[in-house]
Amino acid sequence: MGFFYSQFLVKPEYPTQSFAGQIVIITGANVGLGLEAARHIARLQAAQVILAVRNPDAGEAAKRSIEQSTGRPGVCQVWHLDLASFASVQSFADRVARLPRVDCVVANAAIATPTFKVAEGHEQTITVNVISTMLLAVLLLPKLREIAKQHPESTPRLTVVVSETHAWTPFPEWKSSNTFQALKGKDTADMENRYATSKLIEILLLREMVTRMSGSGVIVNMVNPGLCHSKLARDIGWGFWMFKQLVARSTEVGSRTLVAGVSAGRGSHGMYMTDGRVADEALSDFVRRSEGKQAQEKLWREISGVLEGIHPGIMQMV
Repeated sequence: MGFFYSQFLVKPEYPTQSFAGQIVIITGANVGLGLEAARHIARLQAAQVILAVRNPDAGEAAKRSIEQSTGRPGVCQVWHLDLASFASVQSFADRVARLPRVDCVVANAAIATPTFKVAEGHEQTITVNVISTMLLAVLLLPKLREIAKQHPESTPRLTVVVSETHAWTPFPEWKSSNTFQALKGKDTADMENRYATSKLIEILLLREMVTRMSGSGVIVNMVNPGLCHSKLARDIGWGFWMFKQLVARSTEVGSRTLVAGVSAGRGSHGMYMTDGRVADEALSDFVRRSEGKQAQEKLWREISGVLEGIHPGIMQMV
């Protein structure tokens, strides 16, 4: 009932909070929610909007669209970022570290596909939506902390786009001896639920991460945009496509939830947001119960090992 209520009866507020003087990074910003969020943030006077994209040509087209619609030439930059490549993520983070400041990061890029394919030794949905997203988040924390110290009037924010579908997956893999190893198996992969599983893992990891970040000065939150018209599920079948035509929010309306995330105050730290508002009570029962706490602690130990294998010493950045 909550899903349909939100889809049909709740419209997130139109963004009005200024981003004047701020540098904002948005991943997956060439299409869909990322593009429309970037358009809002450029309109709201951001000093610079970095469009982090896998396809630079598509990024340049997005840049032209944003700058034309907002009348703000030069506000956008297109940077390459391929979340299917750990080297690309690390190279991107190194480039970010050289910026004079970073005020907000919207980790929006994700994939949803029924096809099992391996990227960096893991099934690609787990690589892109979980491992690379967490790799990027942790690598950017030092820069965000730096801004919090240098500019006390600023509140750096890291907003990760998650999904209410996290509540719709059985996720038996968390009980295996090593969840990430279990998710590598092609023969046992539940690709129908893989996107939802990736978002559940993301939520659990972020909830654990914020418990280890006390006093950082950085706000980390998670936003659920609801079901929206976007390119995300372009590989899913016609049945879901038809459902989207009937139920989905427009891309622009959905993007408002992303902007709400990077506009939210300290009360949003570590919290789940839906419809543009803090709503931890909307998390699944599993996440909020003791079993979810056990899962997030286990997953944190496991992702720590994975990330250390990619970038030794990284967990000291949390």
